[in-house]
Parts: sequence; C-alpha cells; structure tokens
Amino acid sequence: MRQRRFLPSLSQLIALEAVMRHRSVTAAADELSLTQSTVSRLIAALEDQLGKPLFLRQRKRLIPTAEALVYAAHITQGLDLIQRASMGLIANPGGGTLSLSVLPTFATRWLAPRIGQFLSDNPGISVNLSTKIQRVSLATGAFDAAIYFGQGDWPDAHHMRLFDERLTACAAPGFLARHPVTGTADMAGLPMLQLETRPHGWQAWFAAQGGGGVAVRGMVMDQFSMMIQSAIAGLGVALLPSYLAEPEIAEGRLLPLLRPAVPGDGAYWLAWPDRHQGDPAFLRFRTWIAAQVRAAFGADSGDGQPG
Repeated sequence: MRQRRFLPSLSQLIALEAVMRHRSVTAAADELSLTQSTVSRLIAALEDQLGKPLFLRQRKRLIPTAEALVYAAHITQGLDLIQRASMGLIANPGGGTLSLSVLPTFATRWLAPRIGQFLSDNPGISVNLSTKIQRVSLATGAFDAAIYFGQGDWPDAHHMRLFDERLTACAAPGFLARHPVTGTADMAGLPMLQLETRPHGWQAWFAAQGGGGVAVRGMVMDQFSMMIQSAIAGLGVALLPSYLAEPEIAEGRLLPLLRPAVPGDGAYWLAWPDRHQGDPAFLRFRTWIAAQVRAAFGADSGDGQPG
C-alpha cells in the first residue's frame, strides 16, 4: 500500500514542474490556463504535504531550494513516463511502443528508409525516433534504446554491435578537377571537412592509405548531412562513413579519393537498459535490425548477439 503523504496530486506536481521550468508563477499559470493564485495554492499545498519548503520567497520571486531542484528533476522524469505511457496506449492500444535515440544522419539516411518494413511486419508496434548527437541517459526511461557510434561502453546498458565503420574520402568532381589527388601528399593544403565527434577520423584514414599524413585543416561540423552538402558545394574533401558516401558516389555528385572503405576507429552499436532485456516489442526490433545490418554490411556487421 502506498502512503498518501508521499503521493501528491497530479495537479500539484504539474504546477511544480511548470514553475520550476519557467521560474515564474505567472508564466506557469499562463501555460496551464490557471490563475496565479491557483498555482500558488497548489505549490503551497505541496509544501505542506511534504513538510518542506520548496522555494524561498524574496520580493515576489520564488527561488527554488537545492532540495527542490533535485526533487523536481525526479518529478519531471515521472511525468515524462506517464505521458509516454498514455501516448503509447492512445496511439497503439494493441501493441508496444519503442522510443529510440538515434544519430541524426544514420536515422535519416539508413534507418528511416527501412523502418517501414519493420512496422509493416509488426503492426502492433509503433516506433518513435528522436535524433541525438550526444549520448542520452537510458536510466530516466525517456528512451527505450539508443543507436550510437563508438565502443561498447555505454554505462549500465546491454550492447549489440551493429557494424564497423568504414571511411571513404570524397569530393565534388569540380573540386577534384581543380585539385587532382593521386596520393596522400596531394592532400596537403586542401580543406578537409571534419566531424566534431570523429576527432581522429582523418588520422585513421591516412594510416589506412599507407601514406604519410598531412596537416588537417577545414571546417568542423556536427552532422554528416551538413558535411555531404558542403562537399557537394565544393567546400572541401569530406570524410564519410562509406554507407553514406555510396549513394552520392553512385549519383556522380561525389567522387572517392584513393582507396575507399578503409577501416575506421569505431562501430555503430545498439544499447538498451536492463528493464527492456525481455520486452517483446524490443526483442522483435533487435532481431529485425540485426538482420538488416547483416544484409547490408555482411562481414562488418555484428553477430546479432547482445554483449
């Protein structure tokens, strides 16, 4: 049996979350379509129930206490879980809902064109995709799993290697007509586009070419999609995962330099928390994506077994 004292009303918690987010009773009241006095009463009632002040009142301003900041962070996570559960029930009452954190260009260029087949084969499951560059917390419950690049080192998570990254340097035909490249020495002085999450990518590429490296200079970007468009526009040489470079090369918008598809310094991984280890909807997705990467990448793909 849950103790009533430790279960404030949903109205109180929603009011607290809004006030903490806006740092203003007035803004919170406007968002919730309530009066300022109603929001103030809800906060006061919550403080009475908890037996602790959550805010310091200074000149009509509410300043959250240190304890309130921690408490509100947990409440926000709880409200997110409730909202996700409700959305899943409404959108898909007959099956499961998966919320995935996915790298942006991987999501748009590789996963999104394939996910329709998974949904068609599993009509009781819906999938929500959220593109994230940085790693998210799987402990909060906001995401059921994540696809990321690096090593199998996501803390407190199970892992499955999807495929190793291979790198292809490429540039626009017009750019290479002006700057022919027949060896690594010809790269000296050329703008080499860089991705901020792959600081050692060019070093790995030069090492795999068997030639000496040159000083790397050029724009730093946060997404491969931006790098692809910049290379097509003739702004420099792009270093791309081969699976992203292949469509542009096939269409003639980019040309590969020297040896293509050389080994990179990381892999793409699927990570998930322990609470989803036996979830039927997630198991279906995990089995499906393992089959997809085997078909697409062959020897470079993982074995489909969690690690």
